[in-house]
Amino acid sequence: MHSDMDLKTNYLGFTLKNPLVPSASPLSESLDNIRRLEDAGAAAIVMHSLFEEQLTDEGHRLDHYLDYGTESFAEALSYFPPADQYHVGPDQYLNHIRLAKEAVDIPVIASLNGISNGGWTEYSRLIEHAGADALELNIYYIPTNPDMSAVEVEQRYVDIVTSIHQQVNLPLAVKLGSQFSSPANMARKLAGAGAGALVLFNRFYQPDLDLQALEVSRHLELSSSSELLLPLRWIAILDGRVDLDLALTTGVHNHVDVLKGLMAGANVTMMASELLKNGISRLSEILRDIVVWMQENGYESVEQMQGSMSQRHVREPSAFERANYMKLLQGWRPDPAGVVHVR
Repeated sequence: MHSDMDLKTNYLGFTLKNPLVPSASPLSESLDNIRRLEDAGAAAIVMHSLFEEQLTDEGHRLDHYLDYGTESFAEALSYFPPADQYHVGPDQYLNHIRLAKEAVDIPVIASLNGISNGGWTEYSRLIEHAGADALELNIYYIPTNPDMSAVEVEQRYVDIVTSIHQQVNLPLAVKLGSQFSSPANMARKLAGAGAGALVLFNRFYQPDLDLQALEVSRHLELSSSSELLLPLRWIAILDGRVDLDLALTTGVHNHVDVLKGLMAGANVTMMASELLKNGISRLSEILRDIVVWMQENGYESVEQMQGSMSQRHVREPSAFERANYMKLLQGWRPDPAGVVHVR
């Protein structure tokens, strides 16, 4: 069914057979799942993260992060556990990469999650030697110190990427959160530090309050397609403005989400929540739906649509900025039935 369509795309120096890449999640802890992901159509796979806390107990204790009450993407279905309770330790992680490389033909992208360049630098070399094709840096940092400026926060990211880039020959992707005052400038800085791609955006889980127990509560909610809009906007803005590949993550659940990401300018679209909720077979279903849509709408290749609706190419570039906000507010009118209408 895919033979008449050219679904290939480029990411981190690799020519991928299509733009669907499972992001870091518990699925990749199993070699059987990794094989099934490839069979279902995954063009590459981002391995579950190795956390900095697994590499060192100096300086950054797990309880420190528990106090923040937040966690990283769906790769951690509970909050950071004690170090001896991680599913896969550092040595096992390296061996898992070796076995994954033997099990599949698609690129295997390792993932490191942390906030410092201490343990990461050395371990990134070991990941390279284990055979990983690329490395995704999930820099998870919540600046709570009021004496720390935005410049210092950004420099921490740049220093980590610079340090690892100087130590390994692996292509580097950086997975970012959305809360930077100038994402476009930050993207340019990371490109200068050696990043080859940006993954937008990381999905930080927020703490809640249990009013009965008077405790910070924690629970995981998988993403929905409504969360696509924020990364979609910034992919569209950054397309053609930074020398980086762009991966859209968070909110990718169906073929429409994938197509929107590609037209905004993404090289690949990544998903985890959809696969965790509805199974690995969703990959093949989404691929099928992409092909059907392309056939019905006269597209012959993914490259043909990539960036076609980025800010540089749409008829109204200001729609990605303040103008859209103003038009939405000005066009609002009440409805007796309580439905909001925007003209």
